[in-house]
Amino acid sequence: MSKDMMSMPGMESMDMAAMQACMDACSACEQACTVCAMEMMDCAPECMNCADMCNTMMRSMMRMKGMTPAVMMAMLDACVAMCQMCMDACMEMDDDVCRMCAQACKACMDACMAMRASMPATM
Repeated sequence: MSKDMMSMPGMESMDMAAMQACMDACSACEQACTVCAMEMMDCAPECMNCADMCNTMMRSMMRMKGMTPAVMMAMLDACVAMCQMCMDACMEMDDDVCRMCAQACKACMDACMAMRASMPATM
């Protein structure tokens, strides 16, 4: 087994590089959404919800014990959906902070989708 793969009951051969990239993107998105929400824009509720989801996703990935493949996929799907909602709301704003937030949301969505795609089909 390579150093980039992890084996655990129910989560055989997790791609650690994809997982780390996903955690990093979730962290960056959480920070960007928090900054955007603090600007008190009309998109603040979406940004705070997205920040919370990204934080939960990241913490769950760091605490893999007890995570099942079905739960991991559901969490990734929820994070993608929340990032999409936040990105859409921020794209409606004409503000540099909102554009930065939307870019972070897009990067997080891409990382979550890559993580999901890296999971073996048997999951």
